[in-house]
Amino acid sequence: MQRLRFKRLGEFAGRGRSAVRGLLNWRRGGGASSGQRPYLEIQYHPHNIRRGVKYLFLTRKQVAQIVLVTASYVAFVLFSIAIAPTVIGNYLAMGEYEDLVRQRAHEGERLKVKVVELAELETRSDAKRIEMSKIYLAYGFSDDSSLGKGGYPHEPAKVPQSIFAAEIRRGNGLHARISEQHGVLSAFLDEVESFEELHREQAETTPSISPLRGGDFVLTSPFGTRTSPFTKKIDFHAGLDLAAAEGTPIYAPSNGVVAFAGRYPQRQSVGWNRYGNLVVLRNGERFITLFGHCDEIKVRNGQKVKQGDVIATVGNTGWSTNPHLHYEVRRLGDSGDFTPIDPRIYILDHRWSDEESFLILGRKAPDPRGFEPLPRILRR
Repeated sequence: MQRLRFKRLGEFAGRGRSAVRGLLNWRRGGGASSGQRPYLEIQYHPHNIRRGVKYLFLTRKQVAQIVLVTASYVAFVLFSIAIAPTVIGNYLAMGEYEDLVRQRAHEGERLKVKVVELAELETRSDAKRIEMSKIYLAYGFSDDSSLGKGGYPHEPAKVPQSIFAAEIRRGNGLHARISEQHGVLSAFLDEVESFEELHREQAETTPSISPLRGGDFVLTSPFGTRTSPFTKKIDFHAGLDLAAAEGTPIYAPSNGVVAFAGRYPQRQSVGWNRYGNLVVLRNGERFITLFGHCDEIKVRNGQKVKQGDVIATVGNTGWSTNPHLHYEVRRLGDSGDFTPIDPRIYILDHRWSDEESFLILGRKAPDPRGFEPLPRILRR
């Protein structure tokens, strides 16, 4: 049986010749030349008795070094065991943190998409607001009317500290403006519905749709001052010139009665004769709509028409440089005359590029000079 024995050399006294021999063997190994005295003996006894006992002598310094190394190793093991839960926890937390970073990036992308959607919603809200203003003018509500007026503005929500703070702030601002606009539109629509219920005839005879379908025309000359293509002088254009293919159907913008259908006699008025084939509708008591340069006229004098009925087709008659429809809307004013109004105000099913500007001008009373007054025959 193999055995290891540890003895301090002070115990060698009285042990006999074998102990002295071991000490002499240690000295032959150089221990004496080092000037250090042996402190610890380690004996190795193999199980085979024919093999001699092996000795290892250690000095005090060597023992101290071994103890120090062993203690350091034990301390390292104990320290590793102590901090292992923290290290493992930190490793797991790092994985969780990386998952949170990826999730935050994903949520950031979703936030950007939502802000873009809010911006698009605000654009649509602005379009509805413009339609509201057009209806406001079309029905002739006065500026002191409460229709379409908003209340207190909505305050944007506070923004927490975040790398997405700027995007959140923009989204909150959009949300606040849309909420305010929604409140204005809701109040306006409620009042308009009440107005239309009480004034159904006026609602049905107020022009509100385009006389040409949306994709069938191009605006070539707007309402207002322009240079005449014939005289090259500045004149007042009392309607819209809508270029379209010859034969394109022209639709009644509201219910009405045909006040005139045909070519106005030149001997009675050169100016009205220039309109070519002309259709004039009396739309209730407040409006008269005119359709000039027509090709084929589909209605007759005194005929009742409904909104959307075909009344004529686009032509190139009268003073016309190309096939187009000259469309006018005239509204009864306080003076008793039918004054031209920008027809774009009364076209609710089509968007124009400069609606804000002509809506501002539409709130002002037009200059009664510079346009052909309606002949008595067209007022009936």
